[in-house]
Amino acid sequence: MLLASLALALVPSMGAAKPLFLPTGWPSHGGDAQHTALASVAAQHLGEIKWTTQVDLNPRYSGNSLLSHYGSPVVSRDNVIVVGQKQDIDSGFKVVAFNATTGSSLWTEDSDYIMPPHGWTPSFGPCISNLGLTKTVQMAVWPMAGGRIAYRAIGNNGARPQTLAFYGNAEFAAHPVEYTDSIRICTPLTPGPDGNVYFGFIALADTPAHLKSGIAKVNFSGGTTAAAEVLSGDPAVNQVKMNAAPAITVAGDALYVTLTNGGWGRGILTKVRTSNLQEMARVPMLDPKSGLSAIVEDLGTACPMIGPDGDVYVGVLENPFPDNHDRGWLLHFSGDLSETKTPGAFGWDDTPSVVPASAVPSYTGSSPYLLLSKYNNYAGVGGDGVNKIALLDPRVGAPEVISGIQAMAEIATIAGPTSDPEFIDTHPNAVREWCVNTAVVDALGHGVLLNSEDGILYRWSFDTFQFSESIRLTDGIGEAYTTTMVSNDGLIFGISNARLFCVGNSSLRKKHKR
Repeated sequence: MLLASLALALVPSMGAAKPLFLPTGWPSHGGDAQHTALASVAAQHLGEIKWTTQVDLNPRYSGNSLLSHYGSPVVSRDNVIVVGQKQDIDSGFKVVAFNATTGSSLWTEDSDYIMPPHGWTPSFGPCISNLGLTKTVQMAVWPMAGGRIAYRAIGNNGARPQTLAFYGNAEFAAHPVEYTDSIRICTPLTPGPDGNVYFGFIALADTPAHLKSGIAKVNFSGGTTAAAEVLSGDPAVNQVKMNAAPAITVAGDALYVTLTNGGWGRGILTKVRTSNLQEMARVPMLDPKSGLSAIVEDLGTACPMIGPDGDVYVGVLENPFPDNHDRGWLLHFSGDLSETKTPGAFGWDDTPSVVPASAVPSYTGSSPYLLLSKYNNYAGVGGDGVNKIALLDPRVGAPEVISGIQAMAEIATIAGPTSDPEFIDTHPNAVREWCVNTAVVDALGHGVLLNSEDGILYRWSFDTFQFSESIRLTDGIGEAYTTTMVSNDGLIFGISNARLFCVGNSSLRKKHKR
């Protein structure tokens, strides 16, 4: 019933659109393989912290900043939450399974995962998949060294993890040192409806199988790969962007992957056929104001996101930098990548979330869905420090104040409520940043749940466009952007200062308007 109430009805103008598929649980970064971050159940009140656990036992601080990206926890249909955990500064990974409701630990497994070369600590992102077995089977899946993945049954049943290499387990067994030293998974894992798990990887050196950096898919019966330089059609654009989880269509027939020439470079968005990992379409990612190649860097975590109508959105940085106040752009393409559409005015380190138009009572436009985007305006790089979040109309353009170009129309914006002492002397209206990459949309509750660098988790109401609830998680710190998510019983999860917090109030479930 909840799924039916959230599915978007097809309308003629949506062309090849499909109703929004909302799986029970939260099996992937952004909640589903399209990364829409749209919850399938109503979220509870932000009443109290129910339980908490560390996601990093040895965080890397730089002054008052924590520049580590933490992969999204994932939730099974049986309400088991699987959390990636780092033990040491740059190593010592584990996955830990908890009962999402009570926080009781179910099992812990080690991972020998080795991070790719990095500046900010990259995401260690598990997923949940059946790996091509029967649909009733759910496996926790996580990255391992040598480009392998490990998997085990979700339940606390004494199951032991098994590993899979997309280039073959026998090949890894014959040359474990070469593959461990060379092949590094560089994105969160994305589970497809076909049972395959998809991810990007980097090849640091030659291997016996002569693997090139690119995209891999793997399931219980085997795997395959495609080189980034082949998918991009450009020998220099030969890497998958760090932290950018592939996005898979609802039909499961294609995926979108962000390819780059590395570092502070340029990029190409490529559509790939899932059946054989062959390129279907590609488009260079350009700055919509200057027309130059947008900057596609490895520090951020912006992932492609597929809207319910099949349009694709992906965040980049501006070029010249910081001409747009370090806000970047949210690029917007048709599903076949043949048409470049109206961009959003902010794209840096953000994956937009889908908001059904029905969740915004005051909206009278024609778009069947809106986008929730971070909307910071950074002090120190030309901005006024009034950091906001925004609800945007992807089908309507309007002159944007800062850049002066046509950008997605702002339906509503709101600034963070906490002043920023770092900039208050020079920018009196400066407020703390929104430290969220993908923010969970509670469509049944007409709101969104997201973190701020002030250490507080907020609910922004689409009924009043005010903050209707909040709860303090930590004292606040400058930190890289994280996810929020909702479990099957409506509990809210957010990461702040290297800890995962479970928030809710089961005795006061929301009475949502329809």
